Amino acid sequence: MAVAGRDLKKFFHLHGTRRAALDGVSFSVRDRDRLVILGPSGAGKTTLLRIIAGLERADAGSIFIDDRDATNLLAEQRRVAIVFDRDGLFPHLTVLQNLGFAHASRDRIEDAAQIFEIGAHLAKRPGALSAGERQRVALARAVLSDPRVLLLDEPLAHLEPLLRAQVRRSFLDVSGPFVGAVIYVTHDHAEGLTAGDRLAIMIGGKILQCDSPQTVYDYPATTSVARFFGTPPMNLLDDGMETLGIRPEHVHLENGGALRGRVVSVESTGADAFVHMQTAKGELIARVAVATAPEVGAEVAATLPEAHVRRFDRAMGTLQR
Repeated sequence: MAVAGRDLKKFFHLHGTRRAALDGVSFSVRDRDRLVILGPSGAGKTTLLRIIAGLERADAGSIFIDDRDATNLLAEQRRVAIVFDRDGLFPHLTVLQNLGFAHASRDRIEDAAQIFEIGAHLAKRPGALSAGERQRVALARAVLSDPRVLLLDEPLAHLEPLLRAQVRRSFLDVSGPFVGAVIYVTHDHAEGLTAGDRLAIMIGGKILQCDSPQTVYDYPATTSVARFFGTPPMNLLDDGMETLGIRPEHVHLENGGALRGRVVSVESTGADAFVHMQTAKGELIARVAVATAPEVGAEVAATLPEAHVRRFDRAMGTLQR
């Protein structure tokens, strides 16, 4: 196992109260595996990365790198590289000189520059590059340091949406040659679905579910995961001893539907629209073609196909398989 954490705990003290930033977090990532950690602000994502990198100490628990206990190792002894949301390049140095700080040979630097598509910029200073190009340089420098674990802390957070999507696709391409483990932290749901082999949902200092991205989307382990993951998230409806979950794209508005409601708002996204309706079981959102969206105030009927309904224990909030 390239990197693993066991029952990690971290507490912060603020105004006389103790808050758990990490509350028993465990994980494992193999070589060539990309784990994406998705969660809201304050979930503990960055704290976890800093503890893996040795920039902070956990109050309890252990970190293992290549099956070796690294809990008490200094940051420089861990062979871990971290890239933050800001590129962290030296503005007065050229790209070549910035890459040289990884102590790699000129041949390795030139190979990396070709892989990361920055070969034409080696003589330039960071100020002459676009934001996306600067992040490519930062990632190349991290990989050239020959880490066993590469940590990416919201590396695209400050890019505009179109550039963000473009650079994200490039990151997936260029991380292919990296043989170690990659942990990619984000609050972006699209990155949660596309940037990794596995997806961990982290809320309130806990990892609530870790599985393939599609499995987490289709079968959220708890109502907390269902309520968080997705744009918009999964519908959750009261149904006696159960809570019913269904994604908006699977809700059908059609005459004869068993669940009736009144449309309270309609959000157009261009080709599609999200229809918000109030029903006896709670609020329900349906994704429909914008041309077929009903008007606000309309009385509508909805069908919930059983194949797409997820059932959660109402008391525990856990998925019933």
